[in-house]
Amino acid sequence: MRLVLLLLLLILFLLSHPPKIAAESSYVLPYPSFMPGNKFHSVEVVWDKILSFWYFGSFSQFQYNLHQSDQYLVEAKTLFEYKQYVLAMNSLEKSNGFFINSIDSLKSAKEENKDITDKMMLLQNASEKHSEVLQDIDRFTPDLFEWTPEKKYPTLIHIKKNLQEAVEIRRKSYE
Repeated sequence: MRLVLLLLLLILFLLSHPPKIAAESSYVLPYPSFMPGNKFHSVEVVWDKILSFWYFGSFSQFQYNLHQSDQYLVEAKTLFEYKQYVLAMNSLEKSNGFFINSIDSLKSAKEENKDITDKMMLLQNASEKHSEVLQDIDRFTPDLFEWTPEKKYPTLIHIKKNLQEAVEIRRKSYE
């Protein structure tokens, strides 16, 4: 009887004190949406383009651009994992562009004398998370990839260089 009671207390203690998992960044990226090749991907891209007109004002533009950057980064990571390097690089370039736009939106807000303290913290958290993901991708991708489209000349893709440039873009948000 005492053994059962002791085991129940031990189980209750373990359930009430879950293990703490150390995370480098608390920023959460979205789940991947429709990937290139899916028939709904182009519909989603058009929808996102339409939504971009809905977000006006520097803070709204910041939120929109950061969300788009997150979305394309997750898409790029998934494509890199499946060794779809050409599509992954396209998604990474889009993510970079939206991230730069989010920085520009914050600069505009600052010029409009708005308090950007909270948004700046959000951008820095996003930057840290993006950098973590990019460095993770860097560990399992090749330095170079030669892509040979059908009936065309091969193209050399500098994956590591482009990943480093993406990390540098994220680091600029600290400045």
